[in-house]
Amino acid sequence: MHGTGAAWRHLRTDRSLVSNRVDRGTVRRVLGFARPHRRIIAFFLTLTVIDAGMVVVTPLLVQRIVDDGIYQGDTGLITLLALAMAGTAVVSGLLTVGEGWLSSRIGEGLIYDLRTQVFGHVQRQSLAFFTRTQTGALVSRLNNDVIGAQRAFTSTLSSTVANTISVVVVGIAMMVLSWQVTLLCLAMFPILLLVSRGVSARLAGLTREQMDGNADLGNMMTERFNVGGAMLLKLFGRRGEEDSLFGTKAAKVRDLGIRISLITRVFAAAMMMVPALATALVYGVGGHLAVSGALTVGTVLALATLLLRLLGPLQGLSNVRIDVMTALVSFERVFEVLDLPSLIQEKPDARDLPAHASRLEFDHVAFTYPQADDISLASLEAVARTESRPSGPVLTDISFVAEPGRMVALVGPSGAGKTTVTNLVARLYDVGSGAVRVGDVDVRDVTLQSLEDTVGYVTQDAHMFHDTIRANLLYARPGASDEQVWASLEAAQIATLVRSLPDGLDTVVGDRGYRLSGGERQRLAIARLLLKAPAIVVLDEATAHLDSESEAAVQRALDAALEGRTSLVIAHRLSTVRNADTILVLDGGTIVQSGTHTELLAQGGLYADLYRTQFIQDVPVA
Repeated sequence: MHGTGAAWRHLRTDRSLVSNRVDRGTVRRVLGFARPHRRIIAFFLTLTVIDAGMVVVTPLLVQRIVDDGIYQGDTGLITLLALAMAGTAVVSGLLTVGEGWLSSRIGEGLIYDLRTQVFGHVQRQSLAFFTRTQTGALVSRLNNDVIGAQRAFTSTLSSTVANTISVVVVGIAMMVLSWQVTLLCLAMFPILLLVSRGVSARLAGLTREQMDGNADLGNMMTERFNVGGAMLLKLFGRRGEEDSLFGTKAAKVRDLGIRISLITRVFAAAMMMVPALATALVYGVGGHLAVSGALTVGTVLALATLLLRLLGPLQGLSNVRIDVMTALVSFERVFEVLDLPSLIQEKPDARDLPAHASRLEFDHVAFTYPQADDISLASLEAVARTESRPSGPVLTDISFVAEPGRMVALVGPSGAGKTTVTNLVARLYDVGSGAVRVGDVDVRDVTLQSLEDTVGYVTQDAHMFHDTIRANLLYARPGASDEQVWASLEAAQIATLVRSLPDGLDTVVGDRGYRLSGGERQRLAIARLLLKAPAIVVLDEATAHLDSESEAAVQRALDAALEGRTSLVIAHRLSTVRNADTILVLDGGTIVQSGTHTELLAQGGLYADLYRTQFIQDVPVA
């Protein structure tokens, strides 16, 4: 009971999970996805119709064999009709194979279309989207929900068409053979429709809950099974709590599975009971009519066989609303992601940055982080967001210029807005007011690709893909030669280490690069930056959390990376800050001091306080 209550509280936060109705626009968009496959779908449906229409052939051949062959003693006709039955089976088998091949072509093509569209759309979301969205929930949309949507064009579509044709053809055949028996049998089948109406709405809601529960489980495993999550768990010793939390989430999915199974079984029991009663009715009433001479024995057998051929399609049609709703729910969840706009949009008339543009300017920049409703979906967060108030201004009236080849350092207490300033350079976020210019051009007026090519980043936790050193380096410049790769490694002070590894450039760095030490990972990130060769370099505490030896090696690599380039550097280390051409001191989202290291020490104030508390242990005051 507790689990059900918790599930309901979670469902209330997501419209797509609590609504039992699917928007009509969803159906139109589904048809839009089908349009590129319309020819193969038409061929597929043609084969399906032919296969469904052949369902009456065998029962009618049975009637002829019994009445015209066996009772008349015509062995030649018996042989001919038996061969016809065998031929019908062969043709039906070939049609089934053809339908299966076409179905897979349609289904896999749809999966490809959906996955590539969602993947491409997600890649173009702003950084703010990824700061809130849980990876497991997002991956579930590209896997479970896309596959669920695909079923609408394979099993659901084909079964609906085939079942409809079969019901019509078989119904006509039965009416021709005996309209009295047929009407008596069909009078029982409205029971199936009533049961289906009651079951479909309930099952659709439970299916939504189950999808969300599975996504929640997947997200928890994604977070706990990567190196960082596993390390955190081990360092804090929370195995028991993690087991309990996972058990709670798994229990929710288990309970939903049991409820879905129970409802499905009740529905299946009704599906079996009604046909059994109808079969008894055929033999009972048909038998009496055969004894009285109103029907032949072959006709009774044909009616019974046709009835069996009718039951499956009728059951399928009574269940079609459930299947369609389930498939449309999957489409709706995929469209929900596709409909989320990115805050960072490239203008239609955007132009490339001039070659080697390296002048960086902040012109009265103000910035406030966007609200949750503008950047993410509640259904992609494990705990639905509740914050709705603005966070307040993070930056206010930030103005400075970094001339080509010059270094500007940002210092200040935690939360002063230093990282936010660096995020605006490459449009990870857009300014609220004012402008950020690169090469005297507003970054909002240039193409994203040219801006990304111009600006290079090294952060304090440089990310590496679970791939080889070579692949991680070539990510910055895919066409680079081995000579260029080794040159970047030499400049980054890590070539000797790479040469000493058994696999050299083909050494796998592990998840997020955790097979390397912090200093090695930073130097590899700097080598990647050097290979990219950007005109502007942004360093966000690239030497933070390193020991003295690693810091010295990384600092030598940074000297090579910064040479001749415009640089914006966040650093608490005096060795970097002292060499800056300009030091900007931020506090509360605004610049409170500006100057060189010597000038700022002479001024006193916040910089002098930071120097005494953070730097005095590294380098004594001259």
